[in-house]
Amino acid sequence: MTETLPMAGATANVNLAGLSKNDYRGAPSTLCQGCGHNSISNQIVSALYEMNIVPEDVVKFSGIGCSSKSPTYFLNRSFGFNSLHGRMPSIATGALFADQHLKGIGVSGDGDSASIGMGQFKHVMRRNVNMLYIIENNGVYGLTKGQFSATAEKGLQLKKQGENLYHPVDICMEAFASNATFIARSFAGNPKQVKELLKAALAHDGIAVLDIISPCVTFNNQDSAYHSYTYGKEHEEPLHEISYIAPRNEIILEREMEEGEVREVAMHDGSVIVLKNLEKGYDTSSRYEALRVMEEAQQNNWLLTGLLYLDTTKPTLTHMYDLVDTPLNRLTETDLRPGRAMIDKVNALMF
Repeated sequence: MTETLPMAGATANVNLAGLSKNDYRGAPSTLCQGCGHNSISNQIVSALYEMNIVPEDVVKFSGIGCSSKSPTYFLNRSFGFNSLHGRMPSIATGALFADQHLKGIGVSGDGDSASIGMGQFKHVMRRNVNMLYIIENNGVYGLTKGQFSATAEKGLQLKKQGENLYHPVDICMEAFASNATFIARSFAGNPKQVKELLKAALAHDGIAVLDIISPCVTFNNQDSAYHSYTYGKEHEEPLHEISYIAPRNEIILEREMEEGEVREVAMHDGSVIVLKNLEKGYDTSSRYEALRVMEEAQQNNWLLTGLLYLDTTKPTLTHMYDLVDTPLNRLTETDLRPGRAMIDKVNALMF
């Protein structure tokens, strides 16, 4: 994956793109020390470095909130757009339609997507926009001093807010109902799983939703709160172990794997994700299975993590419109103006 090359008289580890890990970092974080969002940013840096993705080929999007500050802390060589509260999906849709060759990474929060931005969240799912959509989910509005968010559990007690009276919105359920093609959940306190899910999501061709429970250490730090580190570590129920394998030559197994031992899923770019089932026989391509395990986890207050659903057959937004290979934002007036023969043909059909 990496090789050692001399750089300016020193030895530095670089990846196959010739870049060091520092080339993927951003500005120093201004979030609270111990915030789960910082851990997620670190795993984004590691995932992109290990996948040899060039930062200039990535565009970052965000809305408003602590989570939406996160793109500042990774990929300082990538272009980013910080949009209005809840409006990140429409900005991302336009940008990625204009240049289908870019990799899009959107970072949002439970307030930005599950409250004011729910309408846009639903539509970017059904359009299957080709992007990684991360929800840094902590159950509170951290940037405005700790009000309940739409994902806060019913009965949660916060010092200045009283008791939450409402049932929570389940991000993965909403993505599932909106026909997202990649749905996963993870916990910021499980960095290995976060990184492998990030890699799989980046390799997916279509909308990849990754709901990451990311504890707020300032406003939602009670050990009994569903979005705390303590609760997450005690109640996490991994659905399977997941590993990402970069594009490779065909490998012939020396023996057949036993039923339920492992499952390889091919991605569009030639890479493979390997799932080692902890619950024997779980099928990530089954909508019924995904709904069943999410309902079961909700009823038992489990933090079910892993890849919940994957569909590699649905065309993305840009595939549906059969766009030309040249990005739309690089087409010139000459490219866009119909020729005389075409104008005459259209006129003949109309009159």
